[in-house]
Amino acid sequence: MKPLLGVRVVEFEGIGPGPLGARMLADMGAEVTVIARPGGGGVNLRLGDRETENPLRRGKSVLELNLKLPEHVEQAKTVIAAHDVLIEGNRPGVMERLGLGPAVAAALNPKLIYARMTGWGQDGPLAQAAGHDVNYVALSGALSLSARPGERPIIPPTVLGDAGGALGMCFGIVSALLQARQSGQGCVVDAAIVDVMASLGGLAQWVVSSGGLGGPEPSAFHDSPFYDVYTCSDGLHISLGALEPQFYALLLQKLGWDDVDPKDQQNKARWPELKARLAAQIASQPRAHWEAVFEGSDVCFGSVLTMAEAARHPHNVARGNFVPDSMGGIQTRAAPRFLPLA
Repeated sequence: MKPLLGVRVVEFEGIGPGPLGARMLADMGAEVTVIARPGGGGVNLRLGDRETENPLRRGKSVLELNLKLPEHVEQAKTVIAAHDVLIEGNRPGVMERLGLGPAVAAALNPKLIYARMTGWGQDGPLAQAAGHDVNYVALSGALSLSARPGERPIIPPTVLGDAGGALGMCFGIVSALLQARQSGQGCVVDAAIVDVMASLGGLAQWVVSSGGLGGPEPSAFHDSPFYDVYTCSDGLHISLGALEPQFYALLLQKLGWDDVDPKDQQNKARWPELKARLAAQIASQPRAHWEAVFEGSDVCFGSVLTMAEAARHPHNVARGNFVPDSMGGIQTRAAPRFLPLA
């Protein structure tokens, strides 16, 4: 099922979350036209040691325009008038200076959804400042939660902010499309990564407010034996997340810890001792051993896989989460999936 069939999107190509969000829409069936700088500009960044095809252009058509030329700006206006959604990821004011800002677009197409993908948003003290993924996650408060007591925060996975921002933008676009179809009036979607990360942190804010994270007391997420990453004898790692009592009881059973009362799970005074014991036991065997013991059970277990290993894992293979590209690399499959009710 392709729920966005019939939706037409014009993307003014940038880097990172804007193109990713547009690809998400294309994966859902939207018709996406990319307006790209001639020659690719700064879009096709070579971040590794080999050239790869640009996966963010998957499912899109490309129209190269030099927006410094008046005739190309006029051509862009024609494209805008014929589309339902516009996506741009420039700093605030750039599209206005090109003569393609929201006011111009609204005159061309009153029902247009004008999505603006930035790190800091369209206004505020930082709106004109440069930034990257780690900066937006830091300012949202989320980065601080990765710090163990006395240690510095750990840089999150590279795409946490960008991917979260792209997903938030897509949610905003689809919501605005529904509203425009009812009212006949489009709008601007101000999709700032820092805003989206702050919003996604709602659950974490609740946990912090309850004293379960980020406070002076030991945290189940950082200090307990039953929620952490452990090193195996072969130097590989596993994750455990047995937060709920029934899952913790099963963990103790599979470890053979008959001397530990599962009802004593929240006795924080014992956490250091039990954590050291668990770390030593995990370190006594290779990862494959613990996969055989834990994987597929309600212990809440997952091996810490490399990106290449993730593509080969039986569950991901069964789900079709990764697909090879024509240059020997790996691309990700669209999510979520849409299935008939019956």
